[in-house]
Amino acid sequence: MKPTVFITRKLPEEIIAPLKEKFTVRMWDSEDVAVTDYVLREEIAQVDALCTMLSDTIDRDMLESATNLKVISNMAVGFNNIDTEAAKEKGIVVTNTPDVLTETTADLAFGLLLATARRFNSAEKELRQGGWLSWTPMGFTGMDVHGTSVGIIGMGRIGEAFARRAKGFNMHVLYHNRSRKSDAEKEYQAEFAELDDLLKRADHVVILVPFTEETKGMIGERELALMKKTATLISVSRGGIVDEVALYDALKNETIFAAGLDVYETEPVPVRHPLLTLPNVTAVPHIGSASVKTRHAMMQLNVEAITDVLEGKEPENRVV
Repeated sequence: MKPTVFITRKLPEEIIAPLKEKFTVRMWDSEDVAVTDYVLREEIAQVDALCTMLSDTIDRDMLESATNLKVISNMAVGFNNIDTEAAKEKGIVVTNTPDVLTETTADLAFGLLLATARRFNSAEKELRQGGWLSWTPMGFTGMDVHGTSVGIIGMGRIGEAFARRAKGFNMHVLYHNRSRKSDAEKEYQAEFAELDDLLKRADHVVILVPFTEETKGMIGERELALMKKTATLISVSRGGIVDEVALYDALKNETIFAAGLDVYETEPVPVRHPLLTLPNVTAVPHIGSASVKTRHAMMQLNVEAITDVLEGKEPENRVV
């Protein structure tokens, strides 16, 4: 009997064709609507392999019912949506999809910085609503990006890719990381800084750390108060790293100039979320890796990981 694979969102047929040649494949029939909790629990109790999205929560309670499950391949770099300790205890391999989305995510982060600092969203809104009546000396003025300083919190692969883009804009790169990156310091003339020092000095702050117990809520009221009144905050890693209540207050009270957000504590972010009411927030729906080429590459890594584990091989991107 062939091993069974369940995929929690509808993926292109050409991507999953290699899986269908070797295994029994079941797939949720929607690309836009998440698999229901009931169906996910039913499938976990039966299947040999699971391909998950970052929006799928795979907790200890779910994994308790997994009798045949050998691998969970998560279509994301992060895997905080999966209880990896519980998976490890049950001997379930967990994989992710790193590297292939590095450059695409860095593109989005830098684009979001430009859009936020230069107020693209409010300018476009005024134009579309007929509010642009004439050119004015200070109309839609924002903050420069070129020649300014950027503070990168998290100098991993994406952080270094962002630093490379920043150097093209003649920006001074500050960074904060758990460990110093001497190669990055040399290549990008990057300067290591403690977090408080970075927040005080940077014209723009970009958050690129993974979501962990250590980073949860690491940017709150105290940290935002350290930033310049003219500074922008860009968050593209995971929701929960920034205290959204504190961020709302800081933006409304003009403690900082603006924020660009791709990630949120609750996703999808509620349409009535207070942050979405502010004109100095540029918000996009978690699209860091959203290019056709990159998403297909991520899916391909999922297919390869599942195939490797079910065929008794060691997967390339194993995290547990």
